[in-house]
Amino acid sequence: MTKAEFFEKTKTLLEMIKFSHTIFAFPFALMGVVLASLASGAPPSFGQVFWICVAMVGARSGAMGLNRIIDARIDARNPRTAERHIPAGKVSRLEAWLFVLGSFALLLFAAWMLNPLCFYLAPVALFFLALYSFCKRFTALAHVVLGICLAAAPIGAWIALRGDVSWQIIALGLAVLFWVAGFDIFYALQDLEFDREMGLHSIPAKLGVERSILLVRAFHGMMLFLLLLLLIGTGLGWIYFCGVLVVAGLLAYEHLLVKPDDLSKLDAAFFNMNGYISVTIFAFTLVDALL
Repeated sequence: MTKAEFFEKTKTLLEMIKFSHTIFAFPFALMGVVLASLASGAPPSFGQVFWICVAMVGARSGAMGLNRIIDARIDARNPRTAERHIPAGKVSRLEAWLFVLGSFALLLFAAWMLNPLCFYLAPVALFFLALYSFCKRFTALAHVVLGICLAAAPIGAWIALRGDVSWQIIALGLAVLFWVAGFDIFYALQDLEFDREMGLHSIPAKLGVERSILLVRAFHGMMLFLLLLLLIGTGLGWIYFCGVLVVAGLLAYEHLLVKPDDLSKLDAAFFNMNGYISVTIFAFTLVDALL
């Protein structure tokens, strides 16, 4: 394989897993770093932040690659996903498996480099990352399992720096869980009829469009409540509070984009707004901590 072919294949694999979507959870992992630093009164080392980032990339990349492999046959039958890389023949199953195994090996190595507790807990993370890909076959709670997977980002970062847990980092993890589960329910609305025809499980397939949207509102309301709880005992103040208000506004706008009788703006609600939300809350948290 030439260098050009290698870079082209790497680009294709990163497109397969939508690497750009790492932006959803990555800022929350860094937010966990900030909170852990505030709690310990000392900044993290460059090495700690580096290996946290490596673990995050390895976990997310491996999970998305595994999901693409496991769902390849389903994706091939869904008009919306038929052109994904494995069904379309752009990536072979062998290439995808090698990518997944390499990504998970990267996660385990990064966890080892951080501390023993991170390494011992890494298999638990791998279990939930793998479980998500199978959930739609037997439970409508797949969205919640995905939330658990991304909630591990800030909690894992905290454990990497402190080697323990606190209720504040659990609250942040739960905030991420409700946020992710909510926007994943939004995303699943576009496959409602297909899921029902295929006998797949999702909250939209179970509850319908209107009740699913109401549930997302409840989930995102809970997210905001949990974010506000972080004002207690973390050292965060009014700048962070302003960040939560901005996030509330972004969530409100996201919900305005998704209407029971008009799902045409789902992509904007899913990709754009959720990227803004994660970056916004991290930025305000960081500025508050620094000032």
